[in-house]
Amino acid sequence: MLQHFSFKPLYENKQLPGWSISFFYKQTRYAAEYEPDGTIKWISEAPVDEEAVKKMIHELMLFHVYD
Repeated sequence: MLQHFSFKPLYENKQLPGWSISFFYKQTRYAAEYEPDGTIKWISEAPVDEEAVKKMIHELMLFHVYD
C-alpha cells in the first residue's frame, strides 16, 4: 500500500499535463513524474515490485486527477 501519496502539476500553467508524484512504499520514499499517457518516469530508484506499484499509482491518479 502506498502511503502519504502526493502529486502536484509539473507546470505553472495547469492546462499542461504532467505531475510530480511522491509517496512512501514499504518504508522507502519514492519520487517520479507521471506523464499524461500514464508513463511513469522514476526520479528515485524504482521499487523492486515496480509493476504492482505502477498499478496502485494509476488507480490513485485516476481517482484524484481524472475523476
